[in-house]
Amino acid sequence: MNRIRSAAKDDLCRISEIEIFNYRLYFYPLFKSDEFYFRQLQVTALMKEYEKELSDLYVYDDGVIKGFIKIKDDEIVKLFVEPVLHDLKIGSALLEYAINEHDVKRLWALEKNKKAIAFYEKHGFKVSEEKKPEEGTDEYLVLLTR
Repeated sequence: MNRIRSAAKDDLCRISEIEIFNYRLYFYPLFKSDEFYFRQLQVTALMKEYEKELSDLYVYDDGVIKGFIKIKDDEIVKLFVEPVLHDLKIGSALLEYAINEHDVKRLWALEKNKKAIAFYEKHGFKVSEEKKPEEGTDEYLVLLTR
C-alpha cells in the first residue's frame, strides 16, 4: 500500500505542526531565538505559506499524517517526520519516494546537523564542497548531491 500521496489543503495544519515541532526540538537549541521559534514560527503563518506551494508537498499518511516532504524540481527542500516517530523509517520512505518518483538529485542540510547528513548519505547522497550561509545566522548549509 502506497502511504505517500500529494498533500491537500486539509493537511496543511498537520504539516505545519510537524515542521514546528522539529524546528523547536532540533534547531532552537542551536540558534536560541525566542523571537523566531516562539513568536514568528506559528502554524497559521506556515499554513498560508504552504497553501501557495501545495503542489510541491507530499505526505506520509497511514491514516494519520506522520511526515512530509517538499520537492521543487530536482531538489528536496524540506523533509520532516513527527519527532516521536523518527525510528519508524517514515523519513526513508519519503526520501525513497522523492528519489524514485521525482528523480531528486540535491538538497541542502545544516552543516552541524550530522544526524541528517548521515541519513542522507545512507540513501546515496554525498556532501559536496559547496556551502552557503544559513540566512540570519553564523551557520552554514552544505549541498548534498546524488
